[in-house]
Amino acid sequence: MLKLWEHPLSPFAQKVKIALFEKGIPFETETPNAFTGGTTDYLKISPRLEVPALQDGELTIFDSTVILEYLEDKWPRPAMLPPPPAERARVRMIEEICDTYYEAINWGVMEIKVFKRASGDLADALLARAASQIAGVHARLERELGERQFFNGESFGWGDLSVHPYVNTSKLYGILPPDGSRLAAWLDRVAARESVKRSAEAGAQSLTGVGQLPALVEAGRFVRQYRDHRLEWMLRSGGLEIVLRGIEKKNIRFSTEIG
Repeated sequence: MLKLWEHPLSPFAQKVKIALFEKGIPFETETPNAFTGGTTDYLKISPRLEVPALQDGELTIFDSTVILEYLEDKWPRPAMLPPPPAERARVRMIEEICDTYYEAINWGVMEIKVFKRASGDLADALLARAASQIAGVHARLERELGERQFFNGESFGWGDLSVHPYVNTSKLYGILPPDGSRLAAWLDRVAARESVKRSAEAGAQSLTGVGQLPALVEAGRFVRQYRDHRLEWMLRSGGLEIVLRGIEKKNIRFSTEIG
């Protein structure tokens, strides 16, 4: 049986889980003890200490997009990618925007709301900036969706499983697509899908005990990764002092050097 290393809140892991559910592929899950910033055995599986990672027998694969490609190659039915090459490129570009731009905004909101990295005027400014950016992403996604039922076209697929984890996370923070928008109707439509419900419910259940997280971060017992686009978001949105304070307190980390 496949083994998926994940955290239920990770949108990258949620993408893969939705694909596995849609394809009816049995799998088991485990959350790695890889979030303290130290060297762990999980480095042998994921060199950036990130989730998800997939183990299929002796084969280990990291990076959610690479995993999705592997699943599509090995279990091509039902297909998650639309047939025309141009449409495949379109949904892959939607995924790229969500993974490298949208994710960083939601992550920044979590840094403020859940991990309490900032308070007062700084927190207000960062959250206002994030809300404005998410509104911009929603407008872009509204245009991408157009008159389609799904981002993939006539049926649910790669584009949809790439978008839902991010729009749903924003919803948890109280930032929703505009009422009456096509994106709002799409969100309601896919939220009722069994694969999406199972993934979203696992994420919601994992929120138990989040009130303890700020103290764990402050003590350096839970180290958050400030990878590429996340670091960029924090710097350009006005959170330089958060980064500097995190480096000083050793409760943020960057990618592990490979050697």
